[in-house]
Amino acid sequence: MIDTFIAHFGEILPFILVGFGAQIIDGALGMAYGVISSTLLLTLGVPPSRASASVHVAETFTTGVSAISHILHRNVDWKLFARLIIPGVIGGVSGAYFLSNIDGAVIKPFVLAYLAAIGFYLIWRGFHLPPKPRDPKWVGPLGLIGGFMDASGGGGWGPIVTSNLLLQGSSPRHTIGTVNTVEFILTLSISLTFLIHLGWEAFTTYTLGLLIGGVIAAPFGAMLARRVAPRVLFSAVGVILTITSLFGVAKYLGYIG
Repeated sequence: MIDTFIAHFGEILPFILVGFGAQIIDGALGMAYGVISSTLLLTLGVPPSRASASVHVAETFTTGVSAISHILHRNVDWKLFARLIIPGVIGGVSGAYFLSNIDGAVIKPFVLAYLAAIGFYLIWRGFHLPPKPRDPKWVGPLGLIGGFMDASGGGGWGPIVTSNLLLQGSSPRHTIGTVNTVEFILTLSISLTFLIHLGWEAFTTYTLGLLIGGVIAAPFGAMLARRVAPRVLFSAVGVILTITSLFGVAKYLGYIG
């Protein structure tokens, strides 16, 4: 694989940049790695099936590095972690096993519209209301739904869980760090069957580039989450959530190919 990397560095470089940019945003804001990576890979001409395989395989590793980085920067609320992890994994595994014959596209536009509305609210709140940290009360069901949607709908853990915890008053920094850390175990649980099914064929040039870029970027995302002011994090999460959700709605409606 090293020989392949050296021989084809020019081909891999765009995917390294994609992985780096997507992971910087995901590590700092707790969402959007899958959406951004998939969108950019498709824009670069990667076939949808290969794009999906590469993103899922790479995300298993990048979320691991991101989790370690957030732990080292003390961005993880372990009480919140304990409340999220079991419902999240149950929801993810259930979604992977039981929704294989259900068309997730039916409810996806409604979820995207809901997330876009939350995004607008978070932008407004970031500019107008000083965040008042408080312990979130609705955590277990949120983890269950987030994991379920992530497995069945091809993504959604970060946008659903991070945004709703922020709405409940959870600290932005610790919310982002905790959601990223739980995501590693969630992604690993969901991806095992996927990886076993695909085998080593999933490790393509795209995957290698995403892995390299994501692993390099992961520590910087955790650093930004620790250093950026809560008000800015609120607004940034809202902007990313709104843009990606509206993009998904426009694509579903056929305005974007």
